[in-house]
Order: sequence, then structure tokens, then C-alpha cells
Amino acid sequence: MKNLKFNREMAQLALLQRIELASPLLKKLRKIFGRYFFSKVFSKYLIDVEKITKEYSRLMMDEFSIILPFLKPNQKILSIGSGIGGLEIEIMKKFSSTKITFIEKSYISNKIKYGWDESNNEGYNKLSILEDLIKMNRISKDQYSIIDYDKGKFPDDTFDLVISLYSLDYHYDISIYFEYLKKTTNENSYIIFDTIRPNYFENFFKNLSIIKEDIDTVHKSKRIACNNFKKYD
Repeated sequence: MKNLKFNREMAQLALLQRIELASPLLKKLRKIFGRYFFSKVFSKYLIDVEKITKEYSRLMMDEFSIILPFLKPNQKILSIGSGIGGLEIEIMKKFSSTKITFIEKSYISNKIKYGWDESNNEGYNKLSILEDLIKMNRISKDQYSIIDYDKGKFPDDTFDLVISLYSLDYHYDISIYFEYLKKTTNENSYIIFDTIRPNYFENFFKNLSIIKEDIDTVHKSKRIACNNFKKYD
């Protein structure tokens, strides 16, 4: 994928959503001065926009390659907690017949915690910026819809694929969405997300495979691809 074109606000959001984009200096400042100043000041004014754009684009291409085996033409995809949507933009470019529904929050918490939030109260995004980036990459309006988690009614549809990288069961408990996912997937649908407890989900799905392992991160998570809720027994 070609590098996305970021303005400073987009680069800041990308950094807040993906801390691995932070330079050694920013990480040091965050440790010294705390999360509030990192979120409000350092991540806005002390960033190299061009470098973050390049690194974020590379990261999204890596993520795309990992889930590529689960992508097909004409899919209906649900993306939960997409951030600014770099991965989804790449999917829509490669599969022009694919339609993606985004469910996201539209605010940035004062202190980015990068930790477990049982009730999903944290937020690291602005939906207006998500849509602006999609439009800048010339994605047809027919290919996507954006739902504000706190305002919109969740779509009553059946999805072929659900993607939630570093969101569901990584920052908050997947149980918030569990009943909804049961209603909007079928035995052929795949749900892809990151978790530190992959074995737990063997209780809920007939099929589960690990498609990525993060062993050098704080959470040491695994990305799993699940399908066929055991409700179909």
C-alpha cells in the first residue's frame, strides 16, 4: 500500500492508537511526565508526521497480510475499534466489492492508558478524521458506513468477517459485544481479535486458530481467528 497522507492530527491519532509508533524520546517523556501530557502535548507537537505516516502505513500492510487468508470478494465486514482505519482502507482498495461497517468511539480520553477497561469507557479516535482519511484515499461511499458506538444503533445484518485488532478482549471485555456477535454472524463467519487468553474462547467456538503472536509486548497477546459459535450445536 502507498503511504497514507496524514495531517498532524491524523498522525497524532495514529500514535495514540499504536504506541509502537512513538520515538524513544516520546516514550521517555511519557514515562517522566505521565500519560496526560503525552496525550495532550507531546503526541501533538513533538512528532515527525512523515515518519509516523510511513511507519503506520507499513504496519497496516503487515496487518493486511496476516488476515488476507480470511478475505474474499463481496464480503460484509464489521470492524470494531478500527482507529483511523488504515487496515480497512487497504481491504477496500484490494476488494472493491467489499462493504465495511465501522463501530467506533468518537472521543479521546485525557489519559491514554493502553490497558484493560472492563466497561469500554476509554476512547482514542474521532470519527470525522476516520471518514476524512477514507475519503482522501478515494474509497466509494457505497463501500462503508460508520456507527458511533455511543450514539448509533448497531446494524442488524449478517457479517462474513468481524475484525477487531487490539480492541475486543484486548482493551475491554469482549462480553460487551458477545450477544450482538452471536446474532450477526453465522457458522461460516470468522471473528478475528487479539487476546491474552486464547484458550478461554475454546469454550465458545467450534473452531479457533492462532494467526499471530506478540511475545515482545507488555500484554504478550495472541491474535485468534474463531468461527462457528457453539450455539449452533
